[in-house]
Amino acid sequence: MKKNNLLLLACLACLPLSGLARKVQVMTTTADRAQSFNLQKIKSVATPENSLQIIIDPAVQYQKMDGFGAAVTGSTCYNLMQMSEEKRKDFLVKTFSDTKGLGYSYIRISIGCSDFSLSEYTCCDKPGIENFALQEEELKYVIPILKEILEINPEIKILGSPWTCPKWMKVDNLNDLKPFDSWTSGQLNPKYYQDYATYFVKWVEAFAEHGISIYAITPQNEPLNRGNSASLYMGWREELQFVRDALGPAFKRAGINAKIYAFDHNYNYDDIIDEEDYTLKIYNDEEAAAFLTGAAYHNYGGNREELLDVGYKRPDKELIFTETSIGMWNDGRNLSKRLTDDMREVALGTINNGCKAVMVWNLMLDSERGPNREGGCQTCYGAVDIDRSNYSDITYNSHYYIIGHLSKVVKPGAVRVQTKMPVTPKGLMCSAFVNPDKTMAFVCMNEATHPIEFSVSANGKDYINYTIPARAVASFRW
Repeated sequence: MKKNNLLLLACLACLPLSGLARKVQVMTTTADRAQSFNLQKIKSVATPENSLQIIIDPAVQYQKMDGFGAAVTGSTCYNLMQMSEEKRKDFLVKTFSDTKGLGYSYIRISIGCSDFSLSEYTCCDKPGIENFALQEEELKYVIPILKEILEINPEIKILGSPWTCPKWMKVDNLNDLKPFDSWTSGQLNPKYYQDYATYFVKWVEAFAEHGISIYAITPQNEPLNRGNSASLYMGWREELQFVRDALGPAFKRAGINAKIYAFDHNYNYDDIIDEEDYTLKIYNDEEAAAFLTGAAYHNYGGNREELLDVGYKRPDKELIFTETSIGMWNDGRNLSKRLTDDMREVALGTINNGCKAVMVWNLMLDSERGPNREGGCQTCYGAVDIDRSNYSDITYNSHYYIIGHLSKVVKPGAVRVQTKMPVTPKGLMCSAFVNPDKTMAFVCMNEATHPIEFSVSANGKDYINYTIPARAVASFRW
């Protein structure tokens, strides 16, 4: 009898999974907050129950995903450090743990200050690159928080972006080359290209000394924005020369393998005619292009279709999405407005247009939209906002949900694959993935004011029958 049981088990182990019920994990959030990351388990069945059938084709593959996350700015770290140790750990585990939380897998930090820092500074404010040193914001706030996150998720990817070079490296313009003593605007003096490249090297190495590995950098945050509280104008010709002649070679000499992503700004190149196709113009220089993994984009101007254009013209280069904000100007705390809008434009919209990573701006701000810098954004909300009166009560905004719905089911290394349906109902948007462990992930959004019934299958034999509520997001993994 025991022998027969063993033979039966062996035969069952050889059977294909099709025809056997699969356990499916489903997480749902509705814009009215009636459901908020609600998790349930259902089983697949052999036949579809709904007229709308969505077929996933794992054989048709697109980009490999790097991850999803948010910016861990100086302000975010400050707010986190005001929380009790217990509550902070609880929040970080819920956000970054791959087993006990949402599994956020990518974060962005500033190289020096940003407009969401406690002060304006760089890591070398005293003239002379030999004076480079990490500052209080990194040592007291950013690095301790990064270490706590890495303890929870050691595989987290970290991207660094500078808002400005040291002021002593700035000039008013590239013709007069007059010193420009201002945090805002100015341009990088070409005679300091090598020093500034060394600045990046020292920054990466300084974080490594604290046990923090930098996965990628961009040469300049929003290089066409002169108006931020800390900013530096860097047109495509400047970035090309800096990457080709200084930054790329400096990383190579130092043995730094961090990826370099060009641009890091808006789809519409801030409507500056000479800066259109910024990234493509840099790629046209083969030496510069050789140092660049790809390009990063924001969505404060233009249309995400620009991603398709750049990806089509340079399929050898990666695309990532690194910043978007919510705030007072776009009803940022109103989930009924923002959940599906941000899912369409930021999350699924950028992925379906070729991005392999998606990050939103501040992970956490306080209830008064800070701490922030004069001249920077003073009307922004965080992915979450913490009550400044007690540093305990948290409001979860749309950006936290849209990233969480992706990171929960789509793991780093997943490959986006094709989805097919005979007719796409108005308001339905989706994307499918095969994870490295061979599990399937499917993320969809219903922007309509009524529920939508569908059946989804990856093999045409096992179907998941589901009704996605009106104005909702649902994530599946099986």
